[in-house]
Amino acid sequence: MPMTYPLEPGKPADYPVHPGSMLLTLVEPHKGYEVAFNRWYERDHYYGGCMEGEFTLAGARWVATRDLKDLRFPKETDAAKPNYDSGSYVAVYWVLAGHHDEWMAWSGKRVFDLYSSGRGFPERSHVNTNLYTFLDADYRDEDPVPVTLALDRHYQGMIIMWFDGLDGAKPAESLAKLREQCLPDMLAGSPVEIAATWAPIPPDEPRDAPMDLGAGPGGPTRFCQLMFTDSDPKDSLPALKAYADAVEQAGIAKLSLCAPFKKIIVGTDTYADQLW
Repeated sequence: MPMTYPLEPGKPADYPVHPGSMLLTLVEPHKGYEVAFNRWYERDHYYGGCMEGEFTLAGARWVATRDLKDLRFPKETDAAKPNYDSGSYVAVYWVLAGHHDEWMAWSGKRVFDLYSSGRGFPERSHVNTNLYTFLDADYRDEDPVPVTLALDRHYQGMIIMWFDGLDGAKPAESLAKLREQCLPDMLAGSPVEIAATWAPIPPDEPRDAPMDLGAGPGGPTRFCQLMFTDSDPKDSLPALKAYADAVEQAGIAKLSLCAPFKKIIVGTDTYADQLW
């Protein structure tokens, strides 16, 4: 078979592997169980609950220490249950484009299998666990790291921003407006390298899980943006605060929550004593 790839370095759209959907799970270990939770999650559940599954493209974890939780805004939100500063650990998984239904069939069964065999962890609460459809990614740099690689790139910071589109705008409509008015200015010269935009996948029926999953996916105008940075996530917050203000002033969307996280140091209990 002849080689069909160009023999020059390609840009993100030149390659066929892309995320199509995402699982985002923001969780709070109960006090006194922080280290036990961290070890259970990274040594068992990260793999058994997601990474073992066919069509799981990538996964990564981040943590919010107390100082980062204090920087979340606004304080009134429905994107975190019960409070704006709930949720210390977040795990994100990319699912290969075109295979969400197959992945769901596997993962839905797997979570019940794990719990029925005693591989759950009762001393933790879900703050916001939802599924999302990938809309698109915007980049700061001319030759960027593709969003496909974002979870394997080990970015030092990830900031989650949940918005609600105004005037009934659906997520794709809001993204189109953001690209015209606000995203380019935010990305230019900021520490944020990738802005990946996602639309929640509303469940067809009440969510079926062996635990409370926390905050729901939001209404039909809700969208989520993951901002990846290779510096301290605190350094990105001034630009993201200005971005959120500009988005609302432009009549595009209103911010529900901005939450910064730093990268987990895999294989260690680093930060487990800094959550509260």
